[in-house]
Amino acid sequence: MNHDAYDDAYIGDILNSVRTIAVVGASANDVRPSYFVTKYMIDKGYEVFPVNPGHAGKEILGRMTYARLADVPDAIDMVDVFRASNAVPDIVDEALALDPRPKVIWTQLGVRQDEAAARAEAAGIKVVMNRCPKIEYARLAGEIGWTGVNSGLISSRRPIMRQGFQSLGIREK
Repeated sequence: MNHDAYDDAYIGDILNSVRTIAVVGASANDVRPSYFVTKYMIDKGYEVFPVNPGHAGKEILGRMTYARLADVPDAIDMVDVFRASNAVPDIVDEALALDPRPKVIWTQLGVRQDEAAARAEAAGIKVVMNRCPKIEYARLAGEIGWTGVNSGLISSRRPIMRQGFQSLGIREK
């Protein structure tokens, strides 16, 4: 797959189909991007599991933090990677060892590792690299346009009021 560009349908399908997200590299520091992405995804209704060996056994945003993916007690639909590109191969290996395997490996802005992505895709896992699910969700839902950012989408849909942030919503439930 070409990881230089993604169709909106591909990203939207991922964000609509996953329910559980493991955030590898989650931080308890509320000024770190991994913290506010974790918070945003929780507010959108996803079940989020922080993964950070240095914080394991403690809570981040009211969620227990785990040392590694294998420690997460529920099946993981998506692994969101907030680590350097050179850490991605080991994270993909860890994800491939899970049963059941995640549906998606997602790496954050600036994080790309094509060889690890190819291995994940060969195992039937979708891959998104160098993107942020918070930004993509807000862009596809139209929320990012509320701040004056051009999302590239035009919609006359009224916002759906939900718990947490107001949202045009891309989630069906």
